[in-house]
Amino acid sequence: MKFNLGTKVFEYLKENSEKKFTAREVATWIHETFPEYIERKKNSSKAAVIPLNDDDAVIQQVVAEISSQRPRLQKKHPELKTTEGRPRKYYYTDSSDSAEVEKAENNSLLQNNSASLKEHDLYPMLSEFLVSQLEVYSKRIDEKRSKNSHGPRGNKWLYPDVVGLEDLSEGWNREIKDCVKEYSDKKTKLWSFEVKILVNRSNIREVFFQAVSNSSWANFGYLVASELEGTDTLKELRILSSLHGIGFILLNSENPSESEITIPAKEKLDVDWNTANRLAMENKDFIEYIKNVRQFYQTGEIRIRDWDIATI
Repeated sequence: MKFNLGTKVFEYLKENSEKKFTAREVATWIHETFPEYIERKKNSSKAAVIPLNDDDAVIQQVVAEISSQRPRLQKKHPELKTTEGRPRKYYYTDSSDSAEVEKAENNSLLQNNSASLKEHDLYPMLSEFLVSQLEVYSKRIDEKRSKNSHGPRGNKWLYPDVVGLEDLSEGWNREIKDCVKEYSDKKTKLWSFEVKILVNRSNIREVFFQAVSNSSWANFGYLVASELEGTDTLKELRILSSLHGIGFILLNSENPSESEITIPAKEKLDVDWNTANRLAMENKDFIEYIKNVRQFYQTGEIRIRDWDIATI
């Protein structure tokens, strides 16, 4: 019987339902499980310009074939899904998109079921990425420190999960710093982040417009997630971002410094201080954030102890 790579990939993912694998991990399994197929590929490539002379070359070829067959496989088997980002991961699930979101938000097992990940766990990872790669100093805004004057979930669309300050005067001469104290908006940018574990086709519009609402006051607003599933989701993100200016950060939970700004945010030239005042009236953490910003305006110095610095 002719070997069908797509069928074998689908069967393997189905047998390991809910677990996520890179194309290379699947190709390595193919290499180890079907040696006769691998040998035939080697032999048939001998006349090629670049023959497959070693195992790594064959595995890489299988990786390329898996990637090229992905759209057809997903059309034939809707249960076969992929994550976005690098590297893309493949998995089988009977769950709907909305069920996957609910599972993730209720502490589902991510990262190939090897670690339990909650949204709260993402905040220090984001802080590490921001300070190490973007030199943005961040602070968590805890919903438990809010007045909750708008009733249950009334603040969901009001303030973000994480806020940040970018010091544009880093490396400036002291005289220059002193000179621009009266023009403090010229040496800082304020950032806002809405953090989610999983973004897919089911929740994309809700979480995006939550980020729009919660970040309307800042110079830069971002939606952040550790998992982004589906190419259609990324397309929708790009469309929404072009209309509303919110960017997207794909957070690498295994190595935060390798996280990436998938879609850059559009800068707002001015901070909306009226909206910022509303946030300060509702949440003590946001008041502390504003105090930290004011302290920087006055002194031109970042006090590390005031910020959520995971690493420098």
